[in-house]
Amino acid sequence: MRTILIEPTENTKVMKFVADYNLIPGSLELDRSSDISEIPLAQELFNYPFVERIFITANFVAVAKQDTIEWEHVAESLKNVIEDELLANPRIYLQKRKEMYQIYAEMTPNPNAMKFVSNKLLIEGFVEVKSKEGAEGVPLAQAIFNEFDFAKEVFISDNFVAVTRDNSVEWHQVMMAVRGFIAEYLQSGGEISNLEPQKHENPVEKIINREYTDDEQKISDILNEYVAPAVENDGGKISLMEYDQENKTAKMLLQGACSGCPSSTATLKNGIENILKQFVPDLVEKVEAVNG
Repeated sequence: MRTILIEPTENTKVMKFVADYNLIPGSLELDRSSDISEIPLAQELFNYPFVERIFITANFVAVAKQDTIEWEHVAESLKNVIEDELLANPRIYLQKRKEMYQIYAEMTPNPNAMKFVSNKLLIEGFVEVKSKEGAEGVPLAQAIFNEFDFAKEVFISDNFVAVTRDNSVEWHQVMMAVRGFIAEYLQSGGEISNLEPQKHENPVEKIINREYTDDEQKISDILNEYVAPAVENDGGKISLMEYDQENKTAKMLLQGACSGCPSSTATLKNGIENILKQFVPDLVEKVEAVNG
């Protein structure tokens, strides 16, 4: 039987239960309003009325409790529950959910070009195809050119595909068709590019390559434990860029699939901000995002 170790955290409301193997790719943040129908471990833990929130990431489960009870009275019981559930279902989920590509269209400064943004990383870097004849080695671009006669150029970068049209159509006439085609192509497992992507220059990287203050290090450690695994699983990267102690504001640098995506901002406000408030309420009241 695998053994779970009990590990206190700086937040007295939160206790970590550490396994000797990785539980899930990415991470989960669950409360009593979450859908836990496919997560038996969460169902068992929420049977305890004092359990407020659960974090599952990397090789541990973190449980946040109410103030009405002390850990010394319940930690061992929760440890036993977690051990039993992980023995019965080591992979957390009852069944693996098929990850779906979600595509949305986004205007660009060029009225002839439209971005089709994915919720997943497509390539690391970028590939530019200036014509149908130049699409060899880029199957996704070839498919777009073959399907749509009006397509002039295709640019694939990180988590989006930009298509430039000719003057034979307007985007309001064809946008939905292109979006649907790209989504179906990706979901069916179509190849994106066989060429080596060109790399982006990243001038903001030097900003985060510096020594943190003690407070910044606390925030960064929590970010790396509870947030980064999920962001990296989606093809992105998140780092603490700077911390304003006076205003209790943590500024995050988003890169890769997260950069520029509206859903990333929502995740920050609704997820990361809540996590930091939970673990370091005396340090963070607000989170801001900067796209890298």
